Amino acid sequence: MAVVAVAALALAACGGGSEKSESPATTTPTASADGGGGKPAAFPVTVEHKYGSTTIDKEPKTVVTLGLSDQDAVLALGVKPAGAVDWFKEKPYGKWPWAKDKWGSTQPQIVGERDEYNIEKIAALKPDLVIAQYSGMKKEQYDTLSKFTKVVAQPKDHPDYGAPWQLMTQQIGKALGKDAEAGKLITDIDARFKAVRDKHPEFATKTLAVADSFEAGKYSAFTKTDPKSIFFAGLGFKLKPEIDTLAKPGWNVAELSAEKLNVLDVDRLVWVTSSTEANDRIKGEPLYEKLKVHQEKRDLFVPYQDPDIGAAFSFNTVLSIPYAIDEIEPLLAAIK
Repeated sequence: MAVVAVAALALAACGGGSEKSESPATTTPTASADGGGGKPAAFPVTVEHKYGSTTIDKEPKTVVTLGLSDQDAVLALGVKPAGAVDWFKEKPYGKWPWAKDKWGSTQPQIVGERDEYNIEKIAALKPDLVIAQYSGMKKEQYDTLSKFTKVVAQPKDHPDYGAPWQLMTQQIGKALGKDAEAGKLITDIDARFKAVRDKHPEFATKTLAVADSFEAGKYSAFTKTDPKSIFFAGLGFKLKPEIDTLAKPGWNVAELSAEKLNVLDVDRLVWVTSSTEANDRIKGEPLYEKLKVHQEKRDLFVPYQDPDIGAAFSFNTVLSIPYAIDEIEPLLAAIK
């Protein structure tokens, strides 16, 4: 439970050493390597990112993903990463329900935990390309990796862990020579979000906040740049700007004391938690009991796992979004 709690704060993503890993796998294309439509992929390609730009001269044969959820877009584009980082230990290398079929029997090498990378393990895989979109990769790490492989770091002009899923998918698609396929994935997911907004126009009239609590008296509300909030904005809900003003610069979360819980008195409040104990503790907080959102039963408690609803909208990727929508839409629609 503690591991899930730490993992949930993806903005931090700053701890832990490398884990013992499964036997390494080579990157395996699961679709044609022509970039889609039977046409040769357009290499070389140049991808701009936080630390400059990277030119990829030919189709990568061995890919390593260092972003916490980057493997999803790579898998969706028909490539199985040879290496990935650990985030949720209960689901090594991101083998969640929405990605399970894409991985098949492949087990990539675990090359780090969150933003602590095992450079030796990465080098041993001899990757042609390292992708680090949903990451907090440091310049020193980028420089070290760039000595032996091509590296596409996190998007520029966005805080770490704060780029839209569309942009990260575009970056990954371009790096793999699969621009058109990435564009199709984005269009399809945008259509899923629009279908929900069309079905539930009332969502657009409601303010929503996403929160969590890992210990008594301490609460977290996620800002507009966190994937969880981005997901619910995609469903049509309005986010609360005050949460952004309470967050530390560069953080995707505002830390709240019990006295600040009034910030969460919105039309719809989604708690994404790791246990029934946490739910009971939150509900039993005297200052929380006074909030109208709680008194009128407009708060929703969803788990990270079993079912994996919270994990799905925490990832907020082209693979996890359909799963998240299917799970959360009826729960939100049931709130009156």
